Order: sequence, then C-alpha cells, then structure tokens
Amino acid sequence: MPKGYLIGHISVKNAEAYREYVARDTAILERHGGRFVVRGGQSEQLEGETLQRHVVIEFPSYAAARSAYDDPDYQAVAEIRRDSADSVIVLVEGA
Repeated sequence: MPKGYLIGHISVKNAEAYREYVARDTAILERHGGRFVVRGGQSEQLEGETLQRHVVIEFPSYAAARSAYDDPDYQAVAEIRRDSADSVIVLVEGA
C-alpha cells in the first residue's frame, strides 16, 4: 500500500505562537502513525515561489494521513498555525 504524506510550506508570522503549535501537533500526528521526515532545517529555493519553512510527514497510508489531518484534536491545534503563519498544506500519495 502506498504511503501518505502531509507536506507543509510555512512562513511564520508569530514565532512564539507557532512554537506552541509545534509543541502540540507532534503527539497528535504520531498517534496516526506520522513520522516527521523534514521539519524545518536548511532549504534553498531553486525554482518558483515558496514559503520559508518546509515540513514533510510520512504516514503508513494516504488514509492515515487524511485521518490525521481531519482529527478534531489536530484541527483545534491547526488553528494556532493558521493564526500564526501563512501556510500551504498538501496531502500526497507516495510511490
């Protein structure tokens, strides 16, 4: 079965509030089998436009990734991200 990935591109507007989001989202996403493959770190924009920070979370399946995103606990915490950062979140099926 192909894996599922949540991919986030983020520009933080309020670092203190965003730290709270990071502190609270991890356990929720891991509960759905999520594993952080990329979480910030060095990046270089080679083509096109993008945001400052990049996150890739691997899940056992597309359905597991979708379930994690739809989890009411995650959606409550995601409001912190929405308020403290500009973000694009994409759900992708892996090869």
